[in-house]
Amino acid sequence: MKAKSSALLSVAFIACLAAGCVVESDNSKDTERTQKGVAGERGRDLTVAEEIEIDRAEGELVETCMERQGHPYWPAPVATVEQRKVGVYVVDDVDWARRYGYGRPLEIAAEEARRSDPNATYYNALPKKERIRYSHALDGDFDDKISVELPAGGTVQTSRDGCFAEARERLYGDYPTWFRAEKTVTGLTPLYVPRIHRDTRLVTAVAAWSRCMNQSGNPFKNPDEIRQKRDSLAKGMNTSQVRSAEVKLAVAEAECARETSLGMIARSLEGEYRKKTLDDYPDEFATYRQMRVAALSRARNPEIR
Repeated sequence: MKAKSSALLSVAFIACLAAGCVVESDNSKDTERTQKGVAGERGRDLTVAEEIEIDRAEGELVETCMERQGHPYWPAPVATVEQRKVGVYVVDDVDWARRYGYGRPLEIAAEEARRSDPNATYYNALPKKERIRYSHALDGDFDDKISVELPAGGTVQTSRDGCFAEARERLYGDYPTWFRAEKTVTGLTPLYVPRIHRDTRLVTAVAAWSRCMNQSGNPFKNPDEIRQKRDSLAKGMNTSQVRSAEVKLAVAEAECARETSLGMIARSLEGEYRKKTLDDYPDEFATYRQMRVAALSRARNPEIR
């Protein structure tokens, strides 16, 4: 069974919850549908809670579509606000650090959910021909693909049909155009993240953070070093000891990030450089934001189920 592609792109900094775009489709019908789908919609940034609403609605739409195809489907658990904080460049939420450390309990819970996925159990129990039919129903057959060239290089593709595609079509109004816009905007990070790391404002803040960490008995040059050494630091410890050690270290990191404003500076620079990069993709950015607002409205409408 093909795994559902994640719409989220891992980035080196705390992402600003913004983005949006108008991509001209190679297909005139796609363009026409897009114009109708976003007409009158005003683009804006969505909150994390609003993104969760869309993700939950998508799962429900896939479930409905699969049932229509003769298969049960269990929507995957939608990542919570707390879970979406895992993997940030630097932890600066002291309360979150005290509760989750670097998010290991959240990571473990997510992995357990993946391992106990009832969809995989159902799929594996099907005869070979039914597994093929199931995969085509869910993911499409990829005979008719949507292709996008990413800003940093490379190409990503997805099927135009299947229940995932149908669910996104119903939410965004035009799945091909949404896919192109979303992949273009979220694919910009490799273009600007290296520049953020070289910015003297970040370099200065990281040096101050490192001095603070040294003073607290945690000699690390930068937050990346902690991430790189995280597993080795846990060697020889039991689960309870790992959790205690990670919470202690994460709290120290967060307190130093607050004291030196490293988290705030990193977010500010991410927004600044991202905006400069997006200036080269104004249409894509506008469409992305407009289509997300439209999707939120549809997600809140029970009639689309």
